[in-house]
Amino acid sequence: MKTVSYGRIAVLFIYTLLFFNTGQAQMESSSELYRTILKLDSTLFVDGFNNCELKKMEYLIAPDLEFYHDQAGPSTSKEEFFKAIKENICGNADKKPIRKMVAESMEVFPLYNNGVLYGAIQNGVHEFYIKEANKELYITGIAKFSHVYILQDSIWQLKRVLSYDHQSPEE
Repeated sequence: MKTVSYGRIAVLFIYTLLFFNTGQAQMESSSELYRTILKLDSTLFVDGFNNCELKKMEYLIAPDLEFYHDQAGPSTSKEEFFKAIKENICGNADKKPIRKMVAESMEVFPLYNNGVLYGAIQNGVHEFYIKEANKELYITGIAKFSHVYILQDSIWQLKRVLSYDHQSPEE
């Protein structure tokens, strides 16, 4: 029967913790990464979604974007994504959807590969409104989202999107 060395187990346990605990906690809102992701969010939603300035956000979308929406279904390419934005978000100026992020809901988590930053996860909650002529902006829904941004050649691109838990404001 083999004997177990508690010292060896303790060393192995500490090594395992150090090796596998290389992740980072949520970034502080004052961090450069947090501010970068906040700026990307603004380009995507303020410029693109809200103002339909799609050229401003084109560089931001990865060619192989995967977008999973709990009500509208998946979109698996940049082309599909832009088609949906043009038709559904920017297609009717009389009833224009507007997105606002709930500011205090945003979380940013860095993604590392052997200590080198290669991406980030953004989580949050956003509210959706409708803008009509001669009417106050009115809320139509709220949802959660998760975005995976990848950093390649010093360029951030949105690679994966989860948009889920859509609810009407009364729920």
